[in-house]
Amino acid sequence: MTNNLVLPALILVPFIAGFLCWVVDKIDQQLPRYIALVGMLITLGLTIALWQTGTYNYELGAKVPTWSAEFFLPWIQTLGINIHLAVDGLSLLMVGLTALLGILAVGCSWGEIQKNVGFFHLNLLWSLGGVIGVFISIDMFLFFFFWEMMLVPIYFLIALWGHSGADGKSRVYAATKFFIYTQVAGLIMLIGILGLVVYGYMMTGMIGFDYNYLLGVANTLDAELPAVAYAFMLCLFVGFAVKLPVFPLHGWLPDAHAQAPTAGSVDLAGILIKTAAYGLLRFVIPFFPAASAQFADIAIIMGLIGIFYGAWCAFQQTDMKRLLAYTSISHMGFILLALYAGNILTFQGLMIMMLAHGLSSAALFIMCGQVYERLHTRDMRLMGGIRGQFQYLSFFLMFFVAALVGIPGLGNFIGEFLILMGSYAKFPVFTILAAISLVFAGLYGLILIHKALFGTPNEAQKQHYASPLKDLNAREVGILLICAFGLLWLGLYPQSFLDISNSSMAWLANSYIPVQEVVDVVHQASVQLENVEMQ
Repeated sequence: MTNNLVLPALILVPFIAGFLCWVVDKIDQQLPRYIALVGMLITLGLTIALWQTGTYNYELGAKVPTWSAEFFLPWIQTLGINIHLAVDGLSLLMVGLTALLGILAVGCSWGEIQKNVGFFHLNLLWSLGGVIGVFISIDMFLFFFFWEMMLVPIYFLIALWGHSGADGKSRVYAATKFFIYTQVAGLIMLIGILGLVVYGYMMTGMIGFDYNYLLGVANTLDAELPAVAYAFMLCLFVGFAVKLPVFPLHGWLPDAHAQAPTAGSVDLAGILIKTAAYGLLRFVIPFFPAASAQFADIAIIMGLIGIFYGAWCAFQQTDMKRLLAYTSISHMGFILLALYAGNILTFQGLMIMMLAHGLSSAALFIMCGQVYERLHTRDMRLMGGIRGQFQYLSFFLMFFVAALVGIPGLGNFIGEFLILMGSYAKFPVFTILAAISLVFAGLYGLILIHKALFGTPNEAQKQHYASPLKDLNAREVGILLICAFGLLWLGLYPQSFLDISNSSMAWLANSYIPVQEVVDVVHQASVQLENVEMQ
């Protein structure tokens, strides 16, 4: 194995750039912005370099993943802990999304953040570095380290630079709620990881946290002790489900979004919740295929409840950011359907949906910040009639709402279509219900557009709008154009992304063995054996 130094650089660049932002803050408050932007541009450049040099093809029939690039450095060898980083098509696309949205987060905070600019960018870039660490770590101890580490800077982003909620809740309350939820979930996940390590030690006499080693341990446990495997699978599932979030473990998300600064919301909606979907796909499904298949109906029902619950709550919101937060809960139900249907179509649809949702939700939260800077409110009841005040903002808002609800030609539609097409054969009733929910997505999209752009202003609003409001400037338009271009690319030519992730998704789909298929094979074998004995 040849060490690829680009992999540790992907993590180190945001950390070093964030530290430099904090150091130079006292010299000039503009310097941290430029350092952060350059740091994320370098990170994106490194990701593109990996894409150009990698093959991203798995060996056919391989029992473990075939990584395109690896980096290995011994760390705590007594405990079997190493700095082991690797990428395949799945993780490469997630790192690319993180780097791109990191650039947009720096850009959208350019005019919003005016106090402690250096410390703000330190927290923003360290959270992004932690997310990248999650995506490329294949040592479970290192994965868990980054999983927990990225929560601390996000806590500070919400607590120090957030906004007070329309319901009177403070930003500190929202940050603390987020931190408690995710810490408890992390503890439950740690129990599952340590349980696997202990079982591996009992089985082999070795202590190890390496992905391939624990994959073998978990698969053995899944076959020999299904009840124990089911318990460990639930520990990992809960740890990821809280951050996804899955109903009824979603309580932290609406408050965190409503109070977070714009860059924090981009981080939360565009990137952070994707780490949970990645974790379920990378660890839960291949580690515990039989236990996951047993749990599939429950998980999909939770997802369906979340789809309709999120849509229903979105109908009732007056705060634009809270409405968008509930739409994220609704969309994550499709992620669970895709995961537990467990075939190449649904996994590829999940990948496209994660990329498209990351871009569309990030763009809409950026636009919430742009509206707030001009109107000093996110209450849609006070926005009626602003369409006539903004030329570019109105167009982009309608475009990204259309993307979010799955209009054909944009990335979200491709993801949803692949998921529904792939899941119908296995879960027809659940798939039909999920398809019906798309009508509700269209409704809350129309509600957002109508309330924000086409409502009738009252007398107080007419006075407020007596003087023209500033439309989007070149920086703001540029940020939104990047998101729009990405969604159009995903919607019109998704094959370029599907080719990168195809081998990874095929391996994951092959590793997912539904229990019913196993039962059918055993039944057929027993029938054949009886026929042989009778002859």
